[in-house]
Amino acid sequence: MPHSTFYILHSRQQGQAALSLIFLIGGIALLVAITLSLVAINFLNSTFAFQSANRAMASATSGAEDALIQLNRNSSFASPGGYTVPSGCEAGTADCATVLVTQNSPGANQATIMSTATSFASQRKIQVVVSIDPNTGQLNMVSWEVKTL
Repeated sequence: MPHSTFYILHSRQQGQAALSLIFLIGGIALLVAITLSLVAINFLNSTFAFQSANRAMASATSGAEDALIQLNRNSSFASPGGYTVPSGCEAGTADCATVLVTQNSPGANQATIMSTATSFASQRKIQVVVSIDPNTGQLNMVSWEVKTL
């Protein structure tokens, strides 16, 4: 019988070693899976933020361009209370720009356009200054700046 006892003890040690190895491999696989999922989540968040920032910039740009069209049609156009682009959207909602047009600012025969747009967590603001010829009404762009918020 001592011979069979040796085999039982020997096989029990092999089972313990195999169980430890399975736990080790399982722990490493779990660590790799968690790391990959965190990298994927981070990638998706950064992609979403990039798209959101681009949408806000496009909306702010469309607001500034709309104000330029308004000034081109009517050189005395002003909207100190602001208006939204597209018309009728609620300020602060996604893909909606709020546009302010101020005449004689920063100087005489000039107009300042301030277009602000928000898309989810991103907000962009564009300031455009144009000079207006008092005789012909022709617009000349003085500056186009993306402002920091």
